[in-house]
Amino acid sequence: MKTRSIRPPVGSFISTQRALSRRQFLRGTGILLSLPFLDSMLPAFARAASVSGAKPKPRRMLGICNNLGLLPDQFFPKQTGRGYPLSPYLEKLRDHREDFTVFSGVSHPDVDGGHPADNCFLTAAPHPGSGGFRNTISLDQYIAEHIGSETRFPSLTLGVNVQQGQRSLSWTGSGALIPCEEKPSDVFKRLFVQGTAGEVDAQLRKLAQGQSILDAVATQAKDLQRSVGARDRDRLDQYFTSVRDLEQRMEMSKDWEKRPKARVAVPVPIDPASPKEYMDKVKLMYDMARLAFETDSTRSISLLLDSVNSPTIELDHDVKLTDAYHNLSHHGKSATKLAQLKAIDEWHMRLLADLFRDLKAVREEGDTLLDRTMVLYGSNLGNANTHVTTNLPTLFAGGGFRHGQHLGFDTTHNYPLPNLFVSMLQRMGISADKFATSTGTMRGLEMV
Repeated sequence: MKTRSIRPPVGSFISTQRALSRRQFLRGTGILLSLPFLDSMLPAFARAASVSGAKPKPRRMLGICNNLGLLPDQFFPKQTGRGYPLSPYLEKLRDHREDFTVFSGVSHPDVDGGHPADNCFLTAAPHPGSGGFRNTISLDQYIAEHIGSETRFPSLTLGVNVQQGQRSLSWTGSGALIPCEEKPSDVFKRLFVQGTAGEVDAQLRKLAQGQSILDAVATQAKDLQRSVGARDRDRLDQYFTSVRDLEQRMEMSKDWEKRPKARVAVPVPIDPASPKEYMDKVKLMYDMARLAFETDSTRSISLLLDSVNSPTIELDHDVKLTDAYHNLSHHGKSATKLAQLKAIDEWHMRLLADLFRDLKAVREEGDTLLDRTMVLYGSNLGNANTHVTTNLPTLFAGGGFRHGQHLGFDTTHNYPLPNLFVSMLQRMGISADKFATSTGTMRGLEMV
């Protein structure tokens, strides 16, 4: 579906007798606020699909890599198949157990090298630690090349605590790194603030003073809510509430973005930070991804959770953290470090559960947003303590697959994880039977 074929004039509204455009938006000074998918948009969306040949159901992909992984004995279930007893970490996701599949015994063939392997999480290019290594195209960019023209942004490359230009999950076809957008405020500005430099600056000053982005489009929003049905009104209320909540969280966390980080002469740059900075950023980036999908601004997002470069974290938890995230991952089986690392991992699982909940709360043409969104969560390391890159902790949710199972493969001779990427591409409607070192589609994973 081409944007230009169904976009109305700026600032216009369509009457109740006509369907809303799929690209309808609200505009104020320096603001362009995309709308979520509404029932009123369906007829125009369907007509555009019939003209352009696009599928009426948009599919989306969010690839998340925690580059310090998860404690294996706490993540992997002891039994395979359906009805398996949940592992301690997966207990945090109990409410969504039928919405995800967990894998064991999977890895990227010949992707070695410890920490540099995070560069290959979505590429599966072999031997990232070798001299002369050149990466290949990442899954998110492969998707963007095929369907990126159907949305405002072909893809978004996000990161948490990523050192600019050093790491990323997104790589072009020529093997060039695509830098992460590390500040949620910058992502927010890209998604919602548009205009001249002066207009944008003026609006950002208003946001800094606590004035919601919705204030600039209040009149148009009220007019729109009066012109749509009850279900769409509820949907708009939910969406506008989430935008306001996001603004408030960004305002609370932005102070730390203004403070320069200390310079250190050691390879692990761990510096003091806000007690909640890391997890707050993870939450904000999850919210950004959801809003980007909710407004169909993009259908392909990568998110690198760079735990290697994250400082000591204070959690709202009984366990007090006394060391930096990276140092904790090299626990050497220390009971004290393992307890602290477990507390961090469990917090990650809680945030992932919140993401699933929020995606399921959004409705789109009778489906939930999670039904339309494939969420891949995993790591480039099977065990951060030893830097091994086999038996990767991998969880795959949503996207219209038959979930609720543990697919266990040989933990010594691993099954190729790129096979999952082929299944994901096919679910996106992209004709592909090969990606990187794949040997086919993911065995045991069925579409609904």
